[in-house]
Amino acid sequence: MPNDSAAMGITVLGSTGSIGVSTLDVVARHPERFRVVALTAHRDVEGLFRQCLQHRPDYAVMADADAAQQLRDRLRGHDSDVEVLAGMEGLVRVAGLAEVDTVMAAIVGAAGLLPSLEAARCGKRVLLANKEALVMSGALFMEQVRNCGAVLLPIDSEHNAIFQCMPGGFVSGQTARAVRRILLTASGGPFRTTPLEQLARVTPEQACAHPNWDMGRKISVDSATMMNKGLEVIEACWLFDTDASRIEVVLHPQSVIHSMVDYVDGSVLAQLGNPDMRTPIAYGLGWPERIDSGVTSLDLLAIGRLDFESPDLDRFPCLRLAYEAWEAGGTASTVLNAANEVAVQAFLEGTLPFTGIPRLIEDCLGRCVSTAATDLDGILAADATARALARERLAGTARSLAG
Repeated sequence: MPNDSAAMGITVLGSTGSIGVSTLDVVARHPERFRVVALTAHRDVEGLFRQCLQHRPDYAVMADADAAQQLRDRLRGHDSDVEVLAGMEGLVRVAGLAEVDTVMAAIVGAAGLLPSLEAARCGKRVLLANKEALVMSGALFMEQVRNCGAVLLPIDSEHNAIFQCMPGGFVSGQTARAVRRILLTASGGPFRTTPLEQLARVTPEQACAHPNWDMGRKISVDSATMMNKGLEVIEACWLFDTDASRIEVVLHPQSVIHSMVDYVDGSVLAQLGNPDMRTPIAYGLGWPERIDSGVTSLDLLAIGRLDFESPDLDRFPCLRLAYEAWEAGGTASTVLNAANEVAVQAFLEGTLPFTGIPRLIEDCLGRCVSTAATDLDGILAADATARALARERLAGTARSLAG
C-alpha cells in the first residue's frame, strides 16, 4: 500500500476499453494513492490522447504503429512530454517498468498475453481482467506468478467475487481445501429466452446489447454465446487450483450475486453488488484494504427478487465446448480461444451467423491436435495454427456453418 509520500505506480493495459476507463475513474478518486505511469490502446488515438492530457502518464503505447505516430503528433501539438511507444515491444516494456507497482491487464483476447506474462515475470501486482492469458497459458502463467513473487488478483466480477469469498489469507493458485465447489454465476446474456430458431438471424447489435453490463463488443458477443462463461470456468480452474467438475455455472439474470463458494460445512458465501466493474477494480487496487469505487450501494428491496436456473447447453453450446477443452488439456483451450476470436470477429463483420460461432469452434477443436502447453513458443504456435485453420474453414464453409 502506498504511503503519503509515494503513490502506487500503475500501468493500464487497454486503457480506452471499458475496464480501462473504469480503472482510471477509480484511480482519479484517489490521487494521493495512485500515479498513472503508462496507458495503452490499440488504435483509439483520440481516446488515448484525451487520457494522456487528463492523467499525464510518463508513457503511452499504441499497439498499431501508424496510430502511435498520430498520437505523437497530437501530443506534440499540446507540448506534452509523454513518451509514445508502439507495438508489442512497447506493451511489454510498460508492463515491466521499475516504477510500476501494479498492472491492470485489460487488453482483450490473446493480444494481452505477452504483456500480462511480463508483469508477472517482473513481480508486479497483476490485476487480471484478461481471462485469455490463463485460458491460453494457465500452467505457464501461474508458474511465473509463483516463481517471480507476483501478486495475482482477479478482476472479472465473478472471479473477484470468488476470491473475496475464499478463506482469509487465500492466494491465487492455492487450493482452498474446505471448499466443496464454486458456483459461477452468469446473466445468460441477451438471448437467454430467445426462441432457438431465431438465433441464426440475430444481429451484432442485438448480441452486443447486454441487459446488465456495459462491455466491449467482443466480450458482449462472448456473453451472448456464453463462451465468456466457458473461458471463466477455465480461468477459475487455474486461479483456484480446482477441476472444472467442481465449478457449476448458474444463470442469475439480475447479475447481483457475482458468484458463490460452497464450503464443506454447508455454508455458502456469496459476494453481492450492483453490476459495475468499478467494484472489483477498486478491490484489486486497494487490496488488502477497501477503497471508494464510486459505485452506488446495493438496494435489495428495489431489486425485489433473485432468480437462478441451469444453463441450457443446446442454447449455449460454447459453454459445453469450454468444459470439453479443459478435459482435453494441453493446448485445447488455446485452440478454443483462438477459434472463438476468429469466429466472433467474423460474426461482427457480418460474414458468419451467430449460430456459426460454436460450429466453427467445434470444427477447429476436432481438427487441431492438442499438445502440451508448457512453453510459450508452443502455446503461440498452437494459437497461430488454430487461427489459420479457423480462417481457412471460415472462407470455405461459412454457409454450412450456419446450420
